[in-house]
Parts: sequence; structure tokens; C-alpha cells
Amino acid sequence: MPTPVPPRLIRFHKPYGVLSQFTDEGRWRGLKSFIDLPGVHAAGRLDADSEGLLLLTGDGALQARIADPRFKMEKTYWVQVEGEPTAAALQALRDGVVLNDGPTRPARAALLDAPPDLPARDPPIRVRQRIPTAWIALSIREGRNRQVRRMTAAVGLPTLRLVRASVGPYTLDGLAPGCWQAVDVADGGEPLHRPPHSRLMLPRRTRSP
Repeated sequence: MPTPVPPRLIRFHKPYGVLSQFTDEGRWRGLKSFIDLPGVHAAGRLDADSEGLLLLTGDGALQARIADPRFKMEKTYWVQVEGEPTAAALQALRDGVVLNDGPTRPARAALLDAPPDLPARDPPIRVRQRIPTAWIALSIREGRNRQVRRMTAAVGLPTLRLVRASVGPYTLDGLAPGCWQAVDVADGGEPLHRPPHSRLMLPRRTRSP
């Protein structure tokens, strides 16, 4: 029998505590607990303590196009932060903040009026009773180590929960944590059929001060 051909691209809703590799490592689980497909690898990475969209492919050129910062594929994150984001903090994120490895590129940042439609995290985040939390949407075109967490910390907003909502045209839309779905892509790496936006991808209301 011929060897099954893996799908060209799959989108996976990575839960908290799962690595962007197939093998387990210490207390973190690997992708093999969720995806039983030979010949696919993560296109880029998502830290074990982060959640959300992870793309996998067996196509080397497509993997490079998704993961290589030279292609400037925008990644959008929903970030629950400790504290109340001010107009100045959001503008600093947009303009670029200085990290220990240099300034970040301009980004898109907006305060969300309501939390994204996501299941509760397991384990739950730590919450301090007298300190409020808020959700922001942050879109960047870089991929430095733990960049989003360092950016929010630089403007006085420690990250409590981090969920990647989209990578370029690909979204979390309709995927429950731990589930994956094959995606039809054209030769240029774009999806042949774009899923309709829903509350899972874009909360209905955002505001920018």
C-alpha cells in the first residue's frame, strides 16, 4: 500500500502545557498526545505556557514562509494582562518598546471590551484580588523569544494568559483546545477557502483609545 500523504497544512489549537514538538520534555507534553500524523512539523513555535494557533506542515517551503520573519506574516495574540492598560501603554506597544535585545517593530494594539470567547485555562491563571485584569489584542510581525510577554511587561502590564489567535490568514476559528484540522492551501501558501470570522477569531467590539 502506498504511504499516506500528510495534509499540506494543519492548524492546531495548542493547549497550555504542550510543547511545539512531538516529544515530551519534563513536565510538558509533546504534540504526539494530540496529532498522529507522520511527516509534519511545527511552522514556528509557541511556548509551552502559551495557548492557541500552531500551524504544522510537511512542506519545507511553506514552513519557511510561515515561520521566517523575513516574510513578515502577522501574528495576532489575545493577551490577558494584570492591570488596566492606559492609552499611553497601548501607544507604546504600537510604536515599539525597547527590550534587552533591541527595540521592537511597530505593532497593532487594542483594548478588548470583552474577553475572547475561550474556555477557561487549565490550570487557571493566578489572580490577585485587588488588582484588575484586562484583555488586549496585539499583532506583531516578529518572532523573538517570549516577545509578547516582554513587550507587555515593558509597559507595566505583566502577561497572565497568552493565546495566539491567528498567523497570517489562518485563525483559531472553530477549533477547540487539543483539536486540529487540515487546511487546503494554494501554491502561494494562502488558504483556498477562508473560514468566516466569528467571535472566536474577532471579538465583536474592540476599542482603541
